[in-house]
Amino acid sequence: MIALHLKKLPLTREVSLLILAYLYVPIFVLIAYSFNANRSATVWTEFSFAWYGRILANPSIQTAALNSLIVASIATVCATAIALLAALATYRPFYGQKMVEGGINLPLILPEIVTAVATLLLFMALGIKLGLLTVIVAHIGFCIPFAYLPIRARLNDLDKSLLEAANDLYANPWQVFRRVTLPLLWPAVLSGSVLAFVVSLDDFIMTFFVAGPGSTTLPVYIFSAIKAGVTPEINAISTLMLVISIVLVVLAFWLGQRGKQQ
Repeated sequence: MIALHLKKLPLTREVSLLILAYLYVPIFVLIAYSFNANRSATVWTEFSFAWYGRILANPSIQTAALNSLIVASIATVCATAIALLAALATYRPFYGQKMVEGGINLPLILPEIVTAVATLLLFMALGIKLGLLTVIVAHIGFCIPFAYLPIRARLNDLDKSLLEAANDLYANPWQVFRRVTLPLLWPAVLSGSVLAFVVSLDDFIMTFFVAGPGSTTLPVYIFSAIKAGVTPEINAISTLMLVISIVLVVLAFWLGQRGKQQ
């Protein structure tokens, strides 16, 4: 059977460049116009940092950013802790393991809007008032699989002889976890927590459905503001969120690679 080499297909390079341009050129345009001194988002006049100064001094944006950080921080800590326990619980084979793992990773498979509507209906059925607390709870559930997958993958790569050696030295389960398992898993735990933080910080759909008065996050603020038209402030906010997300994703990748090398 002759292997198919994509590079030898006609127009492969041209189509690839066209797809990349379609994906990334709008992002570069958004970044460029965030430095536009003109109030119009589409008419360039001169280079300026003025819009970044305005968004940093805007009380509404400050409140939305604070809400985003609060939600993302709490959701990350809780989701990572649950993901770590779930990874340890599913480490050894047991009856129904695949079903349990599928349930943990279900938010990755289901359309987010379905999860958001279901979560909203649950809060309404329980009579819980929508607010910052409901956003945090929803984000915890949604972020668990993002923290779970790196930890579970790292567990699969662990040298089981190290755990067996600790048991042979009469270490109890807590000592094995604290002195052997957790230090080996720590890079994956950090990597998963960073991914969970990024997902929570950038999430819009889930937040839009379960947020109440006073719980507006940055993505929801951007959506509300953009109804009046795209402005340089929106471009500046989006650029800052993009830069933060890229830095955190690179950090998560670096932590994951560091964990594999240990």
